[in-house]
Parts: sequence; C-alpha cells; structure tokens
Amino acid sequence: MTIFKKFSNWGDAHHPKMLDVIRMLVGLLLVVKGYVYFIHAAYIRDLIIENKLINQSEDLISAIIFYTTYVQLVGGTMIFLGLLTRLAAIFVLPIVFGAIFFVNILNPFFNAELWLSILVMALLILFIVIGSGPFSLDRLLSNIKQSEEQEKR
Repeated sequence: MTIFKKFSNWGDAHHPKMLDVIRMLVGLLLVVKGYVYFIHAAYIRDLIIENKLINQSEDLISAIIFYTTYVQLVGGTMIFLGLLTRLAAIFVLPIVFGAIFFVNILNPFFNAELWLSILVMALLILFIVIGSGPFSLDRLLSNIKQSEEQEKR
C-alpha cells in the first residue's frame, strides 16, 4: 500500500462529521472571494499597475488576477461539494499563502482579513490531511462504485 493511500485511509477514518459543515463554509467563502475578484478584476489590475505594486508586464498581472480568481471559484466549489477536496485545497493553498504573506501582513495592527486568511490556510491544510468527509461527492461516488462492484460479483 502506498504512503498516499495509507494517508488517505487514515484521514477518511478520522473525520468528524462537523468538519464537513466547516469544509462547506470554507468552500463557500472561497467562491465568494473569487466572485468579488471576478467582478473587480479590472479595478484590481489598474490599482496594481497605477501604484506599481508588481514590477511586471500588464499581461502578466492580468494573468495572475485571472488565475487567482478562477482557482478560487473552481477550488472553492470543489471544496464545498467535497469533490477532489485534497487536490482543490492544494491548488488554493498558494493563493491563501500569498494573501497572508504578501497582502494582508502589510496592513496595520489589527487586520481581520489577515486572521481570516490564517484560519482558512489552517483549514485547507487540515482538509488536505483528512479529506472530504462523509457528506461529500467523493464519498457518494465511492459508495456507488462499491455497490456496482458488489453487484458484478
């Protein structure tokens, strides 16, 4: 048995059902943040270019904004539904890491957005370890596959 399979089985066996609700809330939060970035993409791009926050070409800045927007939208939806949760959390983690260390940490004293980003990052790491949980599409699809295999026997 591979290390990943052992890791996956341990996470599936040690998953409280309450964490599924938290997983869904984190996914919903990521979708909302992605939607806000999608609506304000042009403003964010112009703000970065005007203030010279990133010393890169305008096309690269646009690509970074669209990448972060779509990863948050798709990754948040996948985390909310519990579909390939570990993979989605791995893709979203660098964006949240960047938000903590390159955006939110520069703000003065008490920054609620910083604490929210730290909490989301900790929960993403937790979901990478424990997986989707019992109330997820992963579990539903796994149960369907197992029942089909049993019917074939």
